Amino acid sequence: MDATKHILIKEVGPRDGLQNEKKMISTEDKIQWIDTLSQTGLSYIEITSFVNPKWIPQLSDALEVAKGITKKDGITYAALVPNMKGLETALMADLDEVSVFMSASETHNLKNINKSIEDTFPILKEVITNAIQNNISVRGYVSTVFGCPYEGEVSLDTVMNVCDELFQYGVNEISLGDTIGIANPKQVEHVLTELMKRYDSSKLALHFHDTRGMALANILQALEMGFTTFDASLGGLGGCPYAPGASGNVATDDLVYMLHKMGYTTGINQLKLLESAECIQSKIGTVLGSHQMKIWNARSLNSYR
Repeated sequence: MDATKHILIKEVGPRDGLQNEKKMISTEDKIQWIDTLSQTGLSYIEITSFVNPKWIPQLSDALEVAKGITKKDGITYAALVPNMKGLETALMADLDEVSVFMSASETHNLKNINKSIEDTFPILKEVITNAIQNNISVRGYVSTVFGCPYEGEVSLDTVMNVCDELFQYGVNEISLGDTIGIANPKQVEHVLTELMKRYDSSKLALHFHDTRGMALANILQALEMGFTTFDASLGGLGGCPYAPGASGNVATDDLVYMLHKMGYTTGINQLKLLESAECIQSKIGTVLGSHQMKIWNARSLNSYR
């Protein structure tokens, strides 16, 4: 393990975190929160999703949020897009990157996208091609890589087939999702070992949910294998509407704490990160579940001096 490496954390809380919140958060509050995130040293923020409002009502103000934030140089502002209609709206928002998504599980893909895996490919190909033609980079999410809430074990052959297609269409990176937080370090080692035979690790990111408290252990395993890009959601906010029981993504603040204590660099100011977490915590009206926020909420500030 090379603890001198810089680790890239991609903040997905404003999208992956808020999409599962039942209490509606105002556009103004979302903008305020994202603006505080922009002051933390994060270099990548996924700010929203241009999906049909009837599926994710919480993100129905995607364009207003994207236009309302104060963008800061050096930060990539991204959003999720499911189809051409979503991309057309996203193009009005002057984003740096869009992300497409699909599942490695047939059943989860049907629940999430309402299409089979094969029927999803041409839709995403069109989105990716058009985004690139508009000088916007494209990232790909592949869900249920480590297990599906409906099918259980997911074939690595299917995972690689999906990744092959997305890379062929032109995505610059694929984020491998442990959508229901079922992975363990031994499984992570096996899956990543197989994928590294086919793809360079620099083209892959990891997206671990913390349903069973294993996310940091799984990230540690990936770090030992040379992976340097991880998705995270501030305070552990979030979940998946189409994965019953799944909790939020690994908490950005817990991940930053671990990485900094191990000697890695992230470019992120932990105190400002916690102040941003307090901002969204006050908006949603519930206590965030990360370990760092438990300490912060107890006002044990000496831990962050």
